Amino acid sequence: METYMLLGFVLILSVYLGLELISKVPSTLHTPLMSGANAISGIALVGALVLSQDGELQTTLAFLAVFFASINVFGGYLVTNRMLKMFKKK
Repeated sequence: METYMLLGFVLILSVYLGLELISKVPSTLHTPLMSGANAISGIALVGALVLSQDGELQTTLAFLAVFFASINVFGGYLVTNRMLKMFKKK
């Protein structure tokens, strides 16, 4: 029970700190930061694939993790590609 309380506290603290940090970032830096966050989603994809070998619940959670992380990675690359096209000479 103590482990779940500690994990819940870490989750709440990370959400609060994440919101505080993102609110302080200028809007011109949001897109490059999101490109970096896509690398983290790539790591989540690898972790989900490793997790998918254990059992039925883990396989279901791994499928959801792969699905949502793939959406994030794919969308991030689209946004990054669009941002880089803005800087190319015509």
